[in-house]
Amino acid sequence: MKAQIVELEKAYWHAMEAHDFETIKKLTRFPCIVAGKNGVQSVSEAAFKKMFDSGAGAKIKVMNIDGIETQTIADNTAVIAYLIEIGTTENEQGHPMKCACTSTWVKENNNWVCALHTEVELVSESVL
Repeated sequence: MKAQIVELEKAYWHAMEAHDFETIKKLTRFPCIVAGKNGVQSVSEAAFKKMFDSGAGAKIKVMNIDGIETQTIADNTAVIAYLIEIGTTENEQGHPMKCACTSTWVKENNNWVCALHTEVELVSESVL
């Protein structure tokens, strides 16, 4: 199951890069919980779409995913944690953002969906 969860997480990020909301919607369990530098919130599909659309001009590029850890909790639940390096067109200095991320994936109606995602920007340059 580890390989499947890693591929789902990568597919999610590829959809973010391509600004492909339909794929994101298929891979997300709504309402989803998101935690990051702006706090913790439960996000409905409509609110997620609004947030997604508000970032339409910001192109991201996943530069590296490393340090992946996964754990199967049950036949229908898995967690993943990893380090990610993301470049953006908005970053004037040209330095990619480095984050530690976690996601919880659940299998509903024979499809895996992300129910929780956390993201915290790292301050240490030597992590990746």
